[in-house]
Formats: sequence, C-alpha cells, structure tokens
Amino acid sequence: MNEIIAGSPDYRKQAIQFQVRRSTVRVNLQFFADGQKTEKATPKRRQDAREKGQVLHSREISSALILLFVFLALKALGGYIYSEIAALFRLCTTSLATGFNADSMNEINGLLGLVLIQLLKITGPLFAIALFIGVGATYAQVGSLFTVEPLKPKLNRLNPINGIKRIFSLRGLTELIKSILKIVVIGVVGWKSIEAEAVNIAKLMNLDVLSIVGYIASTAINVAIKICMCMVAIAVLDFLYQWWQYEMDLRMTKQEVKEEYKETEGNPETKQRIRSKQREISTRRMLSEVPKADVVITNPTHYAVAIVYDSDKAPAPVVVAKGQDYLAQRIKEVAKENGVELVENREVAQALYKSVDIGQQVPPELYQAVAEILAFVYRLKGKVPAEA
Repeated sequence: MNEIIAGSPDYRKQAIQFQVRRSTVRVNLQFFADGQKTEKATPKRRQDAREKGQVLHSREISSALILLFVFLALKALGGYIYSEIAALFRLCTTSLATGFNADSMNEINGLLGLVLIQLLKITGPLFAIALFIGVGATYAQVGSLFTVEPLKPKLNRLNPINGIKRIFSLRGLTELIKSILKIVVIGVVGWKSIEAEAVNIAKLMNLDVLSIVGYIASTAINVAIKICMCMVAIAVLDFLYQWWQYEMDLRMTKQEVKEEYKETEGNPETKQRIRSKQREISTRRMLSEVPKADVVITNPTHYAVAIVYDSDKAPAPVVVAKGQDYLAQRIKEVAKENGVELVENREVAQALYKSVDIGQQVPPELYQAVAEILAFVYRLKGKVPAEA
C-alpha cells in the first residue's frame, strides 16, 4: 500500500514541491544591484567621456537644418541663380560662336577658368550657407572639442557578433524606425503637395517652356522646404532620444562611483585615520598647555576652559585649552595632576567655550567675571593680599 502511494503522481509532485521549498536559498539582491548601472554620471565621468569623443550629438539636427536653409536660400536667391546660369550659357555659346579654337590650350584654359568662376558664383553661396549651418549646429551641441580618440582603430568593431548585436539592439531598432518615419514623411508631404497643385499642373499645357520650368522649380523648392521642416521636427525627437541614450550610456555602478571617489578624493578610511591622528596630536598639544594655566573654569562636568594671564604677553587673559565631555574630564585630570586650581562657574565656562577659540583673549564682556575668578585663585595661592 505504501509503495502504491509513494509511486502515485500526486505524491511525487508533493515530494518535489517539498524539496524545492527546502532548497530555497536567500539571495542578497544588493549583489545584483552593485553590478547594475543605476547611478548618474559624475562630472569626472562626463569629462573623461568627452575627452574620448563620447558627446551628445544628433546628426539628424545638422543634416535637417542644412537642407532646410539650403532650400530657403534657393528660394530667396532664385533670381540671382537664374541670372548666373543664364550668364554661364551665354559665355559658353558666345565663346563657341566666335571661332573658339579647341586645339589651343590657352583658349581652353581661359574658357575653363571663366566657367569655374561662374560655377563658383552659382554654388558658392549655397556651400557657404551649408558650411555655416553645419558648423553652427554641431558647435551648439558639442561645443569646442578636438580629439582623435574616435579615429583610433578598435578590434571589437571587426567582430561580426558585436555587429549583429548592434543591428538588433535598441539603438538599431530606433534607427530603423527613424528611417521608416522619414520615408513616410517624405511620401505623405510630397503626395499632399502634388495633390494640392493638381489644378495648376493641368494648366501647364497652355504655358511656354520657360514658365513651365519656373513653375516646376518653384513648386519643387516649396515641397522640399515643407519636407525639411518635418525633418527638423523628427530631428528634435531624435535629439531627445540621443540625450536619453547618452545619459544611459554614462551611468555608473555603485562600485565605479566608489572607485572614482577613491581616485579623486583619496581612500575615506585613510583620510579618516589621518584626521584622527591630527586630532590626537592637536589634543596632546593642547593638554600640554594646561599645566601652565592659572585656573580651569568648569561647568562642572560638561565644559572645561583653561586660562592663563600674563600681563607682559597679553593685556587680557588667554584661553590655552578647552574641551567638552570626555575632553573636559581630561583637562581637569591634567589640571589636578599639576596643581592647577579648578573653579566651578557654569555660565562663564559655557560662554568661554562657545565664544573664544584656543589662543584667543577673553572678550571684554567677560573681563569682570574672569577677573573675579583669577582674583579668587590668586588669593588662594597667596599671590595677592586677601583684601585685594
């Protein structure tokens, strides 16, 4: 009977579940968190990334702005460009009609020089605008930066596995969506623009060739400007995505933040030991001044202030040591060991501790109280007559 029960599926299932529950182990989730990039980039991390050429830059912004302003320039300079193209054709036809000698290198070079100058007049303004907008858009995003780090060869770029990972990564998917979106925008805007011009296109049959060419050029430029404006909007979205991606790439793990802090600020444990040693030396030096004091004014338990008065060195009493709680007890112990009088005065002790640093003179508002205490001590030691 027991064998039948032990061999039944329900019993085996319960036994397996029981073993699983028994074998459950506790996992410290902090172990996994340390390996995740959850911390924002530090200024040093950003500077190091910038020096390596890793900066926030959207190529879509530059290319969209260049195309937009070039087409705007074409629209604004249409008359100028038309007249310069006409002058170029007149130059060529006039030269050929006036007995141009194709066998003479001098005439060929002269004609080529005139043609190049005319082409420069036509394309020069467009190239200048494109260069200015491209440099300006890049500088606005990156700023002043020169580095050859991105030009250095990296063997991991030749790894086909890494290439496949980049293709099927979030970045690759974003680039694909962006390309599809640009195609859709160009198609929709182009189609809607041509559809709006359907009536005018039908009237072209009644116009001369020159008017047809002018209409087609003007319409094409207007359509291109609309498309470029849509491309600028896409570029702005791309810039926001690039900013998010840039911040994610610069994120650091908790361990990286700790290591960077050690490199820049030094090991915290070492700095703490140094500070502790400095406090110890300062305390030892201060306690060495207590035997020279004339009196130690106490709270009596929480504060202790040691005062010395030498009219030849200072016009007023000077605080040579002070402490609170444990340090106050040490000052009182040293004072007792060296025969320095202890005087209990709660108000004066607190006022001196809070308002006077070591090595400073007693402030005028405490002259009377400190003078009475010193006079009392001097009478005890017989330094002045009791009636003084």
